[in-house]
Amino acid sequence: MDSLVISNIRQRPLRSAISVIGVALGVALVMLFTGLAHGMSDDLQRRLSNVRAEIIFTRPGSIQATSAAVNLSTKYVDLLKQIDGVESVSPVIRHFYPSGGLVGIDQVEAVDWDSFARMNNIRLIEGHAPQAADEIVIDETKASRNHPLGSTLKLFSDKAYRVVGIYSPESGARAKLSLSVMQDILEAPGKCTYILIKCKNPNEQIAVAKRITEQLPGNKVQFTREFFPSVETSFPSLTIFMRVLVAVAAVVSALVIMLAMHTTITERTREIGILKAMGASRGYIVGEIEREALVISALGLLVGFALAALAGFFIHETSGLIFEFSGWWALTAAAIGLLGGALGAFYPAARAANLDPVNALAYE
Repeated sequence: MDSLVISNIRQRPLRSAISVIGVALGVALVMLFTGLAHGMSDDLQRRLSNVRAEIIFTRPGSIQATSAAVNLSTKYVDLLKQIDGVESVSPVIRHFYPSGGLVGIDQVEAVDWDSFARMNNIRLIEGHAPQAADEIVIDETKASRNHPLGSTLKLFSDKAYRVVGIYSPESGARAKLSLSVMQDILEAPGKCTYILIKCKNPNEQIAVAKRITEQLPGNKVQFTREFFPSVETSFPSLTIFMRVLVAVAAVVSALVIMLAMHTTITERTREIGILKAMGASRGYIVGEIEREALVISALGLLVGFALAALAGFFIHETSGLIFEFSGWWALTAAAIGLLGGALGAFYPAARAANLDPVNALAYE
């Protein structure tokens, strides 16, 4: 790299550092948000993949992305057991509540533990199933986040529950209450959100679903593989938001570089005049300024990736949220930083190249 570029950067360390930080913030913003979105989606998919039931029986429209109604009668449990091809059933309440954490919303499931655990091959590795009104069981991951057996876990903002069991593998929500306890809390006796159905022969799940629809019309029958969508699918606007975020980050990076280069060129008007008087071409001056902007952008990339990694680690340790930084978004962030820097420096570079040497040398 041209020594003149390095000298210009070192001559103005504060302005260069501010420019580097400006680019770094745009890069870190893209990496953090996309890493959080994909990490949460993949973590949710991993937990839901451990649900062994093939069919979900519920009411139409009862489950949305961040809400779930408790409007399905548990009387359907006995009716479903009588349908040919059904091996076992298990009613579930899924409840979302304000968590007060980083995401702001969390979920808990209420189950009939014996039928749920048997259906999904879940075992208690410590403690016992929830029985009393203040008892709860959690998975291994949640237990590792300062919630050991016997500790207290607050749900619904202020109500405390005692961790009486830790289960494995992860399946659905990380915390589970007794079905009857949740029915009392929600004042919904004899109700649930959906019923899990396991078939005697998984290969016949389509035929079983058809029988359920015919014998119990007016309800909604879905296959488990289709019921639990990814976070991106649940929130269609998420992809659009990420694209807007990327565009904003690119504009911010370009503006930061443009401001820095514009101010720098104003301060170096006489220097540019001297270069032009010595025979420097327009292309040479534009090239020097663009190379300086690219060096600042490259430093901003490195700082941005480091900030994203540190912030992701800190958020994971404090909140348990999972980050998955993808190579594709890393390349996107790199392109944002470098292209934004190059485009942002183009106007100041062109302006410098068009300076009149005589006027530049007389500039005070």
